[in-house]
Amino acid sequence: MALVKQKGTLVGVQYTDYKDIDINSFDAVVVGSGFAGAVCAREFAERGDMRVLVIEKRAHIGGNMYDELDEAGILVHRYGPHIFHTNDGRVFSYLRRFAGWIGYQHNVLADWYGTYLPVPFNKNSMEIAFGKERAAHLTEKLIDVFGDGRKVTINELRAQDDPELREIADFVYKNVFLYYTQKQWGLTPEEVDPSVTARVPVFISRDNRYFQDQYQGMPVRGYTDLFEQMLDYEGIEVCLDTDATSVFELEFEDDSEDAQLSAIKLHDVSFTGPIVYTGPLDELFLARFGRLPYRSLDFVYETYDEEYKLPCGTVNYTVTEDYTRVTEFKHMTGQKAPNTTIMKEYSRAYTDPDAQIPYYAIINDENNAHYERYRRLTESLPNFHPLGRLAEYRYYNMDKIVGLALDLSHGILDERASAQEAAEE
Repeated sequence: MALVKQKGTLVGVQYTDYKDIDINSFDAVVVGSGFAGAVCAREFAERGDMRVLVIEKRAHIGGNMYDELDEAGILVHRYGPHIFHTNDGRVFSYLRRFAGWIGYQHNVLADWYGTYLPVPFNKNSMEIAFGKERAAHLTEKLIDVFGDGRKVTINELRAQDDPELREIADFVYKNVFLYYTQKQWGLTPEEVDPSVTARVPVFISRDNRYFQDQYQGMPVRGYTDLFEQMLDYEGIEVCLDTDATSVFELEFEDDSEDAQLSAIKLHDVSFTGPIVYTGPLDELFLARFGRLPYRSLDFVYETYDEEYKLPCGTVNYTVTEDYTRVTEFKHMTGQKAPNTTIMKEYSRAYTDPDAQIPYYAIINDENNAHYERYRRLTESLPNFHPLGRLAEYRYYNMDKIVGLALDLSHGILDERASAQEAAEE
């Protein structure tokens, strides 16, 4: 499972070396093989009968969803835990074509000085933090003001005249949110954006699930197998270990710094078919305006000769430790084994593109304007389509990316069909 592929085929996916391809034989180019790229590639090939070249920088497909068996035989997610959840029936039905799914409801606990609190903070958390008697009193007040089953933000609680409701907000802010956010984003308390704080919820319920979406689960054979099934289609060829910046020849309208793209060449040929680009835009343009800021992650794995180490899939360290969270994958994957592997996650500044991976865009007005300067370079090239977290410099859940990739690919195919009909008239 999840072996690194070499030239040729292993499970049906067609792998080749970039130097051996004839670019004139392809109708579309996709950069990246995560959900954004893989869905577009499959739709172009299957629905559009197109030949698709997938260019992948890494030595494997699947992007950050890539998983594999570690040396202890435990299926681990190599780029952080990925739990699929959605309310979009179209997206879930689409992914079910490529994988069987097991039901998994994700639970997260906060380690509060050695005591576990369910996260998001709820009635059960309240009893642990305040004791059953006081928690019953505070919960009654919450229900009286907001109603049972509601999600209430910290700011809503702080806006109340009742000091006990503000006390709940302050407890959650200090013990669940603040230090975790400082570690995750490298911020001081003063730098934590109030707009982020405003979204931190308290659940007036006993539902300990981290997500409440209708469809939740994990692919039975892992994410890598799902991507192998998705890219196993006639007409799709994948080039691994191939950086788009090393094979794309960018041509500009003039020599000015803000000149827009006029063409993208591959093997000295101007490619006029659709190009779906899912990588960082600043990297594509060799950081001509400076690099966009991201947060990166480091992962440390530990294997234990015991069936389980943690009480649930993820424990957040909200008041202690320098890592943000610990994941135990067996809770998520349903794998049965006498041993287990956990993963500690450390958030870092993104300072070395050669050694680090950009995970989270640092979204604010200044950085958005910085990104827009890069995006404007592509506006005059109608066949170039930035898609995904990195290419659009924003945060997306997996289901949202799948939906956007379906919309984009179908829109491109509809335009292509209309153009062909017009040409035949």
